[in-house]
Amino acid sequence: MLLLQAVASLKWEVKMKELKFCFRLSLRDGPTDLGEPPATLPTVGTNLTDLTLRKRKVTVRELGGCMGPIWQSYYTDCSSVIFMVDSANVHQVASSCIQLLSVLSAEPLHSASVLVLFNKTDLPCSMGLMEIKSLFRMDDITASASQPITVLELSARSGQGLLEVLHWLDSTLKE
Repeated sequence: MLLLQAVASLKWEVKMKELKFCFRLSLRDGPTDLGEPPATLPTVGTNLTDLTLRKRKVTVRELGGCMGPIWQSYYTDCSSVIFMVDSANVHQVASSCIQLLSVLSAEPLHSASVLVLFNKTDLPCSMGLMEIKSLFRMDDITASASQPITVLELSARSGQGLLEVLHWLDSTLKE
């Protein structure tokens, strides 16, 4: 599984720790305040994180936005992609959309399940889901893409959306 981060999106390592924590909690508990996320640096290079979901081990390869020019080197044998976008950075919307279109048009990923994750929804300056989906023209992208695409919102601070990400991961692993 690949985690591709548009420029300036939240470090996935933090989200993986929260996902592991949430998964240990019952899915019935719902979102919970996870406190302040730890300070992080932008991803330079690649990070590997192992996640165990329902006794299945998944390795998530995190690639930061600055690695965009070589993302395609990691597409081979990839069955799912999580594409993270900073919903609070209006200045990066256009470049993030171009990166997403590039990912979706890559031949090795034509049958990969794709999760587009708009994060930082807890910030006062973040765009709402409808607004950012409109700017991305997600309806058009979803209609013309060969891949199944899911769109979710995420908040590192409140944990909103983490359970939905877990459900997506679980259903993707079953396929």
